Amino acid sequence: MLNLIFRPIMILAAFIASYFVARDAVNFSIVQMVVALLLIAGLVGVAAFWEILADRFNAKKRTAGDNQALLFEK
Repeated sequence: MLNLIFRPIMILAAFIASYFVARDAVNFSIVQMVVALLLIAGLVGVAAFWEILADRFNAKKRTAGDNQALLFEK
């Protein structure tokens, strides 16, 4: 089960790490793990603050939509 969660993260981490370090380098696995930890921390952060982020983006959309409606009414 955990394999299904971590394999895509590690694949993405390997893809990102390959931009900075060659795959043949000795420290590639270390850089890949650091990138994977940053991705996991980012995902946990988004999951933890999902409701707050959704409210903020929805408020911006409503405000932008109200402003556009006001512009077209004039």
